[in-house]
Amino acid sequence: MTSGTATAAADDEVIYDMFSMMRAYRSGRVERFEPFEFVPPSIDPLTGVDSKDIVLNPITGLSVRFYRPPSVSADGNQKPPIVVFYHGGGFCVHRSSSAPYHNYLNFLTSKANVVAVSVDYRLAPEHPLPAAYEDSWEALQWVIGGGGNWDGDKIILAGDSAGGNIAHYLGMRLGREGKKVEGIVLLNSYFWGKERIGVELEEREGTLLTVKVVDAAWEFLCPETTGSDDPRLNPVAEGAPSLAELGCKRVLLSGGDMDLLVDRWRVYYEKLKESGWGGEVELVVVEGEDHGFFLLYPGKERAEAFFDRFVSFCNGK
Repeated sequence: MTSGTATAAADDEVIYDMFSMMRAYRSGRVERFEPFEFVPPSIDPLTGVDSKDIVLNPITGLSVRFYRPPSVSADGNQKPPIVVFYHGGGFCVHRSSSAPYHNYLNFLTSKANVVAVSVDYRLAPEHPLPAAYEDSWEALQWVIGGGGNWDGDKIILAGDSAGGNIAHYLGMRLGREGKKVEGIVLLNSYFWGKERIGVELEEREGTLLTVKVVDAAWEFLCPETTGSDDPRLNPVAEGAPSLAELGCKRVLLSGGDMDLLVDRWRVYYEKLKESGWGGEVELVVVEGEDHGFFLLYPGKERAEAFFDRFVSFCNGK
């Protein structure tokens, strides 16, 4: 083998594989095998929800998809609650235009009578963390300021998996600045830690997430990290900021009991209650479901039941 051939072979080595949805190579090449179709904004024929894409930062490419239900006029005079949503995908796949998220937010805005902003943050590894956090914060500031001047008591942050992680991060950042939003919804949130707990100690088969892949992910996605007990990944790690700082009045945590991350949410729930935070927190663990089950709405009974709870939370119940 010539030196050139050896170099080419080394450059073609896979250094990270996220469930075959994204592969990163030593050369810097990235391949994505997106399982979801990307769809354009539109007037949804089922719900009548009108969506449009808005570029917030032409330099970074940050954009949001804005959703307005038929019950809310386009003149901006009404100020219904606004859900700021952060999609999942391990910080490295999916977009705000991914069909399951787009469809879900059409249904949510219609049923809950809210408007929604879905944030299309930059993806790793081309844009390592903290890029997604910074984009997400910038989008939230746009909502609070130039994007319609929504009052904090009408803003709900929501996200699933990596997006849930982002929503928590933003809540803590708001709290440090002495600010609050109405609520945060954490859907099968991506929290982890150095020490294995609960079901992470078991060798479970047939689940979507595995300890091996989750263990490898964080340091690949966030090269500047101190490790798996980085407070952005493990909010209850020793030395992490107190959850009492969380900048919201209400929290809804949810996911399936088959999810590898389930005990992370249970610990978060207990630590938040013990922290002196003072808000209302609810944990909904759905029996027999795995990571991301909520996106199976409509058509799956347990996803539909949780959807109703999400709608109620948006309406202050």
